[in-house]
Amino acid sequence: MTSRITLISPAMNRSLRETRFDDGCPLDPSGAARAAAVAGSLRAADRVLVSPSARCRETASALGLSAVVEPELAALDMGRWRGLTLDEVMGREPDAVMGWLTDPDAVPHGGESVRGLCERAVRWLEVAGGSEGRTLAVVEQEFVRAVVVSVLGAPGAAFWRLDVAPLTATEVSGRGGRWNVRLGRELGDGSGGGQR
Repeated sequence: MTSRITLISPAMNRSLRETRFDDGCPLDPSGAARAAAVAGSLRAADRVLVSPSARCRETASALGLSAVVEPELAALDMGRWRGLTLDEVMGREPDAVMGWLTDPDAVPHGGESVRGLCERAVRWLEVAGGSEGRTLAVVEQEFVRAVVVSVLGAPGAAFWRLDVAPLTATEVSGRGGRWNVRLGRELGDGSGGGQR
């Protein structure tokens, strides 16, 4: 049995524009409009899931998806850095930021490590991979990174080398724990095949 999982990154919001650790900010008008413009461009799925974050839930809604909130798909827990911009944290704690960006086990913010997020992504993939049919999930960019790093068996440091643009699809397919990845397809580019 081949499992097919499509991960959709959320539309643009103020936090993404400002490089701010998610603060529960809603989509901005341009992000919501862009998501609404590509609604209907996704293949039908047997399961539609969404991260608990506001921007993921609003993206799913703008895409016309009736999604179930899945706590395992949550964003990286940024602890006491939540709501701050990267520049603000860098100004206050430059050594902590540099350690966090170079050591996948670092948790200077008191939240979750990159390695912890990758391990959570692997656990979720094991469960999702056991389901027949297609799974579609609207998830934060860092969750997409964690899946790709884990599927490819890349070192944790590779997490920071992956860019995930807003409103793109990353597709993972495979069987028996062996996965293939198709990265960064822009929604509405015509290759999604429309609703089926």
